[in-house]
Amino acid sequence: MSSVDYGSAEQYTPQRIDMENLTDENKCDFCSAQCCSYITQQIDTPSTMHEFDVLLWQIAHKGIHIFKDDNGWYLLSMTRCTHLLSDNRCGIYETRPMICREHSSGGCEYDVPINEGCDLYFQEYDAFDAYCRKRFKTWDKRLEKFELARKKSEQKEAEKQNKK
Repeated sequence: MSSVDYGSAEQYTPQRIDMENLTDENKCDFCSAQCCSYITQQIDTPSTMHEFDVLLWQIAHKGIHIFKDDNGWYLLSMTRCTHLLSDNRCGIYETRPMICREHSSGGCEYDVPINEGCDLYFQEYDAFDAYCRKRFKTWDKRLEKFELARKKSEQKEAEKQNKK
């Protein structure tokens, strides 16, 4: 699986890591703020071609990824927290949101990148499209069905207008 791009070149470069002395307590001293470089939103489990097509549209946008893990499906937006300081420390640590307080360095992205902890992980349109093609044998025909349904709808609307 390919690596995840957690942010831009403006990010702080972490110090050289002494793996022997690395602990959960000092891990943040070496951090590149991967956990603060994206947000996730759980979504309903997609099941229809239309629902997968909507996800395909979403992943076509820069910085949008999709993943599935043991807890379900998620939309992930690669966007760096505006409160990170130049050394990747939190600029609002004392007043940070609850979700930040709940996050633990015990099992953070420093140990396991987000893409390695997932059943499925997509960070680009083509990979998700290929997945959809394997999942739905008639994936390409969805476009023909859509166009046909749209033409029928337009014809019905035109007939309504003509009757008025």
